[in-house]
Amino acid sequence: MLHRRTLSAPAMFYTEHHVQEQENNKNKGGRGLQEDYEILSTDSDKQEQQKKIQEDSEVLQRSANLIVAKDDSGNYKTINDAVKAAPNNSKTRFIIYVKEGIYDEIVRIASTKTNITLVGKSKDKTIITGSLNYVDHVKTFDSATLAVDGDGFLGQDICIRNTAGPEKHQAVALRVSGDNSILYLCRIEGYQDTLYADKQKQFYRECYITGTVDFIFGNAKAAFQKCHIEARKPLLGQENVITAQKRENRDDSSGFSFQECEIRATSDLAPVKGTVKTYLGRPWGVFSRVVFMDCFIDDLVDPAGWFPWGSDTRRQSTVYYGEYKNKGPGASTSGRVPWKGFKVITDTKEAENFTVGKLLYPDTWIKSTGIPCDEGLR
Repeated sequence: MLHRRTLSAPAMFYTEHHVQEQENNKNKGGRGLQEDYEILSTDSDKQEQQKKIQEDSEVLQRSANLIVAKDDSGNYKTINDAVKAAPNNSKTRFIIYVKEGIYDEIVRIASTKTNITLVGKSKDKTIITGSLNYVDHVKTFDSATLAVDGDGFLGQDICIRNTAGPEKHQAVALRVSGDNSILYLCRIEGYQDTLYADKQKQFYRECYITGTVDFIFGNAKAAFQKCHIEARKPLLGQENVITAQKRENRDDSSGFSFQECEIRATSDLAPVKGTVKTYLGRPWGVFSRVVFMDCFIDDLVDPAGWFPWGSDTRRQSTVYYGEYKNKGPGASTSGRVPWKGFKVITDTKEAENFTVGKLLYPDTWIKSTGIPCDEGLR
């Protein structure tokens, strides 16, 4: 059984080696997303790659307004102290560069801290970790290792982790409540309720997200593009559910869109995936809305695809759960749930409604950051 929820700096932040990585990934075929900096094979190429990474890191440090480091080489030793030092209600971007290291702290970016950029060395080298959780009497909303309430947040090259484990139930790694928020090249790791996409407009590009129960949930208008999403091994008797979107009325514009993402099993789930059911989503909200488009779906996903919210069968008629041109052994829609609210999308115009261009209006906030963004269908 599932445990129920109780209810003025440079604008260009993505760097040259990231652009090259994207081009290489396009040309390689097969798995579109690779672990950072593993795309070149020869020793000389790897050495050149590492040199570029170091140069990029130095450029980012020079452009940063503040630097966080575990030693004495930065302005602050903790991320929280750097965030507190950032100006309130900033109209321009304020860059905080976080050097390599494991930062064991609960980070809060208040609503007054607008246009904050938090950028690390890489998603494997700059790690923010915490373990707040529901079992230890912390509300789900407050359990996040990193909570973002300020508008205009941009996180890049950082790992955000909640290590509470599946036995602690709800334990959020990242909660995003601020409008116009972007996560790029980040790792977001947890078990139940990993990513709380709470509200407002959010864009996730080339991120790695792991979890078990409802591990991408909330009522945001959120687009996930070219992300690598992996289900983990849950508690005995639990099902994995990737999404729990909370749209609660028909006029609400919120929803989750997954475009050109990969849905796979982690290394601990892969050997036992035949004994653990994994679903694309279940309706936390009565009018829950989730679409998967042009994604690779591996065989961990149950043929039914979608899972009911307890005994409330009414939601099966009011949700909008769509799938469009997905591929992979788990992408067949022939055995999907016979719900009125489930749709195999065949009309390109209907699918276009869930692209970044139509869902998030990127001209007003994404493009100015320089973060790559595909506005339409491929």
